[in-house]
Amino acid sequence: MPVSEDEFREGLRHWPSGVTIVTARSGSRIHGMTVSAFTSVSLTPPLVLVCADKSSHTHPLIAEGGVFAANILAAGQEALSNRFASKKDEDRRFEGVEWYEGVTGAPILRGVVAALDCRVVSAHDAGDHVIYVGLVEAIETQPAEPLVYHAGSYRPLG
Repeated sequence: MPVSEDEFREGLRHWPSGVTIVTARSGSRIHGMTVSAFTSVSLTPPLVLVCADKSSHTHPLIAEGGVFAANILAAGQEALSNRFASKKDEDRRFEGVEWYEGVTGAPILRGVVAALDCRVVSAHDAGDHVIYVGLVEAIETQPAEPLVYHAGSYRPLG
């Protein structure tokens, strides 16, 4: 018998992670969400994965458009992380946020540590989430400290 949802959450609170906003586009529609479930998969070919909650507004855009960008946040971007994580004003997440279109068409956020622009190569049903594997078609980086999340709070790296 698996652990409860509360037990699972408590256990995962002890895993520090970077903070990523996954953005997607389908036609003229864009959306994004804060995720901690992001990781590299393969060097050859360059693959990453993101896990999208099936109830999110971003998930159907990834499924329909077949593209996403993983925007790795920089230290000091806590407000941006919170904005894209909150269900409040979800349809206004991009208002006042600087972004541009990546090579795949996915939105790339300005000021992030790194942006990996991806085309979906596979999707896997996984409980209440879908695991999207993306082929990285473009990367942009800038020297900055990443935003880290641990035990329910943003933390400095050092």
